[in-house]
Amino acid sequence: MLTPSPATLRNLVDEYEAALAGAAGDPVAHQRAEDLAYTLCVSTGTREVRLALESARRRLGAAQGAAAAAVGSTPVPAASVPTTSIRPPADAAPSAVGQVPVARAGGAGSGAALCGDAPQ
Repeated sequence: MLTPSPATLRNLVDEYEAALAGAAGDPVAHQRAEDLAYTLCVSTGTREVRLALESARRRLGAAQGAAAAAVGSTPVPAASVPTTSIRPPADAAPSAVGQVPVARAGGAGSGAALCGDAPQ
């Protein structure tokens, strides 16, 4: 599994929390929160939003600790890695882009939000 950079994880968590805060009455923010929840799950290799947030925060804490330990040491140059954006096909129907099936872990009423579920 590819591991996102700490900056990417921090951005995803911050954007998700901001979108979630505005999702109550705003359908655009609601959809953005769903999209970010899915991306967080994919980025952390989890299937539940709560677990994705926990994993992201744990990784961010570990990265912060490693950065603090590296202060004063000689930095090692990072390899240059090209970045690629993944976009839907140009002929994809606009209504199908970004839609994720909604399901609940453990059956109906279990309360465990899976990636793609509406934020609660």
